[in-house]
Amino acid sequence: MTLHSQSVAAQSAHRLVSDNQPSNELKSPYLIYFGDVQNVGYAKTGLGLIEWRPELCAGQMRLPNCQVDVALPEMTVEAAVRAGVRSLVIGVASAGGSIPVEWVDDLAQAARAGLDIVSGMHTRLAAFPKIIEAAQVSGARLIDVRTPPKNLAVATGVKRSGKRILTVGTDCAVGKKYTALAIEKELRARGADVDFRATGQTGIMIAGSGIVIDSVISDFLAGAAEMLSPCADQDHWDVIEGQGALSHPTYAGVSLGLLHGSQPDALVLCHDPSRAHLLGLESCGQYPVQSLTDAMHECLILARRVNPNAKFSGVAVNTSGISSSDRTRLIETYTDETGLPVADPIKDGVSAIVDNIQAEHG
Repeated sequence: MTLHSQSVAAQSAHRLVSDNQPSNELKSPYLIYFGDVQNVGYAKTGLGLIEWRPELCAGQMRLPNCQVDVALPEMTVEAAVRAGVRSLVIGVASAGGSIPVEWVDDLAQAARAGLDIVSGMHTRLAAFPKIIEAAQVSGARLIDVRTPPKNLAVATGVKRSGKRILTVGTDCAVGKKYTALAIEKELRARGADVDFRATGQTGIMIAGSGIVIDSVISDFLAGAAEMLSPCADQDHWDVIEGQGALSHPTYAGVSLGLLHGSQPDALVLCHDPSRAHLLGLESCGQYPVQSLTDAMHECLILARRVNPNAKFSGVAVNTSGISSSDRTRLIETYTDETGLPVADPIKDGVSAIVDNIQAEHG
């Protein structure tokens, strides 16, 4: 992995300051727990932490049938304690966000050994008496980052000052967070006044603040997005992490609420060309991934409801599973199809996309 956010010195605690709950100190180093996850698309929490905060990740812990391997040292709880690990972070963001009962023994063992348990799952750690009891014995903390703010209001739709970039996708888990972080990094390197606005559990763990948007009651989704990206100076950029996809029957609601509340000036479409069908719906075969132009058209109709000047500024593609020759042809095809700069954020960087954003929006 080569794409990293702005460098940070190794530290014993990574501060999580969130609108969601009182601030916590996430104690590092971390043991990343993948359980028995089968699809790498559902391992994005662990993968994101390892990509953007590698200095905080000491090892991985997996059940025997786990299909995800991130090449970190394999650790048991006992080995992690000996290595100085201080927190076990659940590295999975599965459909529905439930914690399988098969994981409970591992999580309880880690808590009993004194490791804090950090979870971005929908199911709260407090739902498992065995984990609570283990934490009480050792004094370990149970930290759920998916707790929405208590003071959310419905969206006003009033146009806010400042400039906003939103990453959107043709599917879930196609690189919206990675692309947003890369754009934020590139803008900052150019001297821009910019913030990354996290909308998912992994982004919050990386950035230290944000709102887990898919935990918000539906009536308040757009309002949460407004709160996340408030009025700012005219030259300030907020780069907002997208969620889901408007075309996904399961997750379109959160995508729309985030789109309307963000009021984006610039949109960047994220796409994985290796996908034939939407993530999680492959077996039914009824939901192919949209073409880039169809996804952009659908998105712009809805984005321009709240910001008539919204436009796409680039396309970010994940070409990790494509040969070099096919990759070149694919990028050329997408460039011709959309008329936009197209790049793989990891292999190419996002300078061409940011060039276009700045040319169009100053």
